[in-house]
Amino acid sequence: MAFIELIGDDTASADAQRLFDLDRDAGGNVPNFTRLFAHRPEVYDAWRALKTAISEGMDFRRYELATFAAARELRSTYCAAAHGSILADRFLDADTVRRLAADHRSAGLDEVDVAVMDLAEKVARDATSVTQEDIDRLRGLGLSDDDVLDVVLAATARCFFSKALDALDTPADAKFNGLEPALREALTVGRPIATA
Repeated sequence: MAFIELIGDDTASADAQRLFDLDRDAGGNVPNFTRLFAHRPEVYDAWRALKTAISEGMDFRRYELATFAAARELRSTYCAAAHGSILADRFLDADTVRRLAADHRSAGLDEVDVAVMDLAEKVARDATSVTQEDIDRLRGLGLSDDDVLDVVLAATARCFFSKALDALDTPADAKFNGLEPALREALTVGRPIATA
């Protein structure tokens, strides 16, 4: 259970209900992160705008790899499960995502993907440790300055969102229990997934 109330349908303000309607899945479920941010709908709206601006401005697969690397480094089960699921559904198989969670450098990715994940991981761990060599590595692999900035923006945005969720013990949605067991275990990098 989260440290503060996750706003329920019965107590949601009109503005919070608007967020629920935006994020409600086909089964009628509202993610726990939406219920948390329902306390501050204007912050959630700003988050959605920022995340959209970042993700739509870059290759979506690269966005997901950078986001996943940052979430894993931050030990955010919620974000690792969400973005690991997207990677498994759209870009990689479940076994590759499981190997990414263990060590992206030995998961069979190409050199560009590894370098992107290395930078995102380093940014999430300690942005002051990023060096010119880290940036030059990506440039040497063909990334432009805009591409490099996009990776950094994806990682730093993930820091905000993951830390907000984990600081208030917002559990990853129970739907992630439906993941293949080995994948679910690999993506549980911090707090546990909700049971119900």
